[in-house]
Amino acid sequence: MADKYDVIVLGSGPGGYVAAIRCAQLGLKTAIVERELLGGICLNWGCIPTKALLRSAEILHYAQHAKDYGLKIAGKIEADLEAVVKRSRGVAKQLNQGVTHLMKKNKITVHMGEGTLTGPTSLTVKGEKGEEKLSAKHVIVATGARARDLPFAPADGKRVWTYRHAMTPPEMPKKLLVIGSGAIGIEFASFYNDMGCDVTVVEMLDRIVPVEDKDVSAFLEKSLTKQGMTIMTGAGVEELKVSDKGVKAKINPGSKSGAPGKAVETEFTHCIVAIGIVPNTENVGLEKLVEMDRGFIQIDDYGRTKSKGLWAIGDCTPGPWLAHKASHEGVTTAEAIAKELGNKDVHPHPLDRGNIPGCTYCHPQIASVGMTEAKAKEAGHEVKAGTFPFIGNGKAIALGEADGFVKTVFDAKTGELLGAHMVGVEVTEMIQGFVVGKTLETTEAELMQTVFPHPTISESMHESVLASYGRALHI
Repeated sequence: MADKYDVIVLGSGPGGYVAAIRCAQLGLKTAIVERELLGGICLNWGCIPTKALLRSAEILHYAQHAKDYGLKIAGKIEADLEAVVKRSRGVAKQLNQGVTHLMKKNKITVHMGEGTLTGPTSLTVKGEKGEEKLSAKHVIVATGARARDLPFAPADGKRVWTYRHAMTPPEMPKKLLVIGSGAIGIEFASFYNDMGCDVTVVEMLDRIVPVEDKDVSAFLEKSLTKQGMTIMTGAGVEELKVSDKGVKAKINPGSKSGAPGKAVETEFTHCIVAIGIVPNTENVGLEKLVEMDRGFIQIDDYGRTKSKGLWAIGDCTPGPWLAHKASHEGVTTAEAIAKELGNKDVHPHPLDRGNIPGCTYCHPQIASVGMTEAKAKEAGHEVKAGTFPFIGNGKAIALGEADGFVKTVFDAKTGELLGAHMVGVEVTEMIQGFVVGKTLETTEAELMQTVFPHPTISESMHESVLASYGRALHI
């Protein structure tokens, strides 16, 4: 006899566990199926533990530059890689236990094991308890994604790493090749560079962090190069030869180098592959139940698939592939399901992808929301854009972190905030101000009239709005 629920969630990442909690809050009998660890990749192997690693690298950086702040630290500052990793794993463990507690608190039944759909609203779970049959009125697929391998050099965990291996390195790389300069690639490049490793980043497109505004990309490349990193854009890795001693990479430097087509072989001790993700949608029983595009499940604005009662959220659906997008989708889908089951007090809103912020925790940090200046022009907007550098901000100067800027992009005719782009210290904590503004459909007039506290770095946000209209005060 199958266990029956109102909702079963397949996968317990930031999409799945949040969806389950919201379903439970709405009075629905809810179960969650997880094959590895509650909290999924983000919490156990991604977003959170990487931030713990990067914090250690940041503290090391400050200690090494203590003299800039009038301080003397006696003795040599060294990184203890084992201790750094141990701290990061401790953070992940704490949060995993937190999610376990939330499941109990919300009376969500947890089935540990591998779930396979047998229909739109039924599945089997193979786990410690043997095979369990489960059914529900609705099923939410939240199976996430995994790192994409290079076809000619799959990750082995020894010399060729994905983010998962880079998180718990068996030894410190001496000379590291990072392939791909999206958020994951740049974060690990930044971490290992701060830890004293010789880092080379290879990006196939013509600039690093290619989804960001071109001014941000240019600033970051300059900053990382200054920190000792080698950045190769418009370049490609043609071959990797892996041995016990390291990795030989044949790299075509591309047309920007002045020597196009001449691949050069360089030796590295390790390589991190960060060239995107692959959705976990195979071997789940989805093939006949949903439409897919390159493996990603196609959904409507509320998470519905083509099969009645079957929903999908998070990284196994179209991007952006971010934890907070998955969590938001989880709440939307849970409320849409509750509404279908007769709850008249919920009012789900479709996801507005234009209001999802992106953050990259390299040194300096990057944060953005909405359109870049180029994308806004492509979309036919007449644009007003302005930039305010941190060198004009008192708090940034006092912190010794005056590198960076805030850029805002407005529609010249309506004053609509189309996008905001930042690079510099703690910008990941500031971007939410512009996200709130965009969500409230704020125009430049409200932002100009907003009183920002002094002295804060956030004042540069106000100044960038003024700069867009030729009214900046401190530059």
